[in-house]
Amino acid sequence: MPAPLNSPVYAQLRALLIEAREEAGLTQAEVAKRLRRVQSFVSKYELGERRLDVVDFIAVCDCLGVDPADLLRQVRRSKR
Repeated sequence: MPAPLNSPVYAQLRALLIEAREEAGLTQAEVAKRLRRVQSFVSKYELGERRLDVVDFIAVCDCLGVDPADLLRQVRRSKR
């Protein structure tokens, strides 16, 4: 059973994605354009209103210039 969108693990993942986007100097609109999605797609996963499947997660990480495995390691470490 998937964790709820408001779980601490999802909150940590969202925070890391937001931080990576900001460090890359990108707006939500710029990320959406690179992903060929609408800006609300980015807004919704950042706000915790939608999940990212693994394929979308990898695409977002590539867009932000971060290694998806490193991001997941950070989330996993924070759970301990």
